[in-house]
Amino acid sequence: MAGKNPSANRGFDIIGDIHGCAHTLEKLLDRMGYRKVNGVYEHPRRQAVFIGDIIDRGPRIREALHLVRDMVEHGSARIVMGNHEYNALGYCTRARPGSGKTWLREHNPRHDRLIKETLEQFDAHPHEWNEFLEWFYTIPLFIEEEDFRVVHACWDGDLIKKFKRVQGGACIDEDFLHASAAIESFAGQVMDTLLRGTDLRLPEGMSITGKDGYVREFFRTKFWADQPHTYADVVFQPDPLPPEVAKHVLTEDERKQLISYPLDAPPVFVGHYWMEGRPAPLKPNVACIDFSAVKYGKLVAYRFDGERALSRDKFVWVDVERPEAPEYPTSEDSVAR
Repeated sequence: MAGKNPSANRGFDIIGDIHGCAHTLEKLLDRMGYRKVNGVYEHPRRQAVFIGDIIDRGPRIREALHLVRDMVEHGSARIVMGNHEYNALGYCTRARPGSGKTWLREHNPRHDRLIKETLEQFDAHPHEWNEFLEWFYTIPLFIEEEDFRVVHACWDGDLIKKFKRVQGGACIDEDFLHASAAIESFAGQVMDTLLRGTDLRLPEGMSITGKDGYVREFFRTKFWADQPHTYADVVFQPDPLPPEVAKHVLTEDERKQLISYPLDAPPVFVGHYWMEGRPAPLKPNVACIDFSAVKYGKLVAYRFDGERALSRDKFVWVDVERPEAPEYPTSEDSVAR
């Protein structure tokens, strides 16, 4: 039946974490053949799909949000929620009486620092910020089509199936946001897993200090590892594990905590993980498209056309320029389609 397979009629360009890099996003869209029509970027045959994390850290957060929301409302793009949009909702939402908290997401130095640039850039536009917070509720946690899937950090099929049954769709509401403040709750597990990924606790008494100075007793894990044996086989985060930790053999209990993504499942796209180097699939049907744009890495897109096996040749990217640097050439001469 015509229209059953969306990618048969329209290609999709899945775009990684933007974090306020609006100018770089414009360059990437331009490179892929998107043009402004009545002030909104569109492509005659393709649709952009944003992987979330439009806000925080970068220099043009307000501009990036306007650009993305305009595209989504115009139908030239789709989007899934990132953990930073979710964090912003929690940070700006008052906790309910009797909860013992003032805000759903505590206003502590670390959380203040993460959202600092966003709030500063909207300081003179509070009404706009409130409108964007309301818009965040309309952003789905995941996209599930017949031939591809998109989620910010981790595709957990069981959690997603239950979420759709509970919520009747792919979006959260204010009640779900409040419930998710309890990490051990179903709502808390959904938001933590889908938007931040899976993790394992380090052995007793062990911790790692990340590049951001944050001390962690957990490390993030792959949701697609096949027959893993050691921590090194499952770790997936910007900060490597110390060698003595990486060779630790997984216990049976730890193996049971891991989830997997079957090779016969549709291709799934994630962001979130601050990758480096040349973009390439992580597995024939798994790709991460977050390459640390706001840290002067790359803003990356994958140009998907319904293929079952992903190809490194279909990644397109723009190197993010340092303010003091001369104009960078783009790293590939991919033809706009």
